[in-house]
Amino acid sequence: MSLVLENVSKSFVGKKAVDNISFSLEKPGVFGLLGTNGAGKTTTIRMILGILKKDEGKITWSGKEVDRKNVNFGYLPEERGVYPKTKIFDQLMYFAKLKGMKKQEAINSIQTWAKKLKVEEYMQMPAEKLSKGNQQKIQFMTAVIHNPELIILDEPFSGLDPVNTELIKNIIIELITQGKYIIMSAHQMVTIEEFCSDIIILSRGKTVLKGNLKQIKENYPANRVEVSANQNIEKYIEEVGLQIENSKDNDYIIKLDDEKKAHSLLNKLISDGIQVSKFEIKKPTLNDIFIEKVGE
Repeated sequence: MSLVLENVSKSFVGKKAVDNISFSLEKPGVFGLLGTNGAGKTTTIRMILGILKKDEGKITWSGKEVDRKNVNFGYLPEERGVYPKTKIFDQLMYFAKLKGMKKQEAINSIQTWAKKLKVEEYMQMPAEKLSKGNQQKIQFMTAVIHNPELIILDEPFSGLDPVNTELIKNIIIELITQGKYIIMSAHQMVTIEEFCSDIIILSRGKTVLKGNLKQIKENYPANRVEVSANQNIEKYIEEVGLQIENSKDNDYIIKLDDEKKAHSLLNKLISDGIQVSKFEIKKPTLNDIFIEKVGE
């Protein structure tokens, strides 16, 4: 199975929301779909799902042109999609039936996922009684309850506290091991780095960067060095011509424009007998790259 987009475009009232983009998911895993607000991410997602018709290009799943009948997909939208006055169990049954599940099959799946997501106690409550985080978990259930092959997650960690964020992360890892194809759109670049091996960054509907994230980062020079010492080392940092980006309790993140300066700093610290527990020269983060590509 594979998802392939070739030269896909979409316009609204003469303005191109998506302009000739191409990318593919050739194997199970998580693909990062990134961009600023209004970059064309949601339009792209809706074309993949067959909700919107593309103007140009080709979108195929396992070699067949995508439509809502031939792709078993799950979609977690960024916007809240629960019905506030309706009981959670009834909503889940409704969505399960829309996906063609039989009654007992749907009940079994709801019970399984409710237990996994720790929301069993809310099944007979209306959605409006749930916190934002628990509503998000219910929406996640609607995306996966029918065992889809392709799953699109738009801001999956929105509204979640750290404990529930970790819960959803572990479930995503489990879905990957089951061979699911996942597209993730998120503004938390750390999360994208954690899950995605390949990414595309959109800006104003156009592709500004795409490819394997590890290879992309390898093409960038190191831009930071992290140092932890047993005392204040600010004077040493200044002596070698480096600038502190952040510091706390003798832990330093230092801007780096030349790796030789970093090694010079380390040599000075060692020669003066200062204990260094951490010294790490680092490549730019995805957040750095994202800002460089789309920041204004």
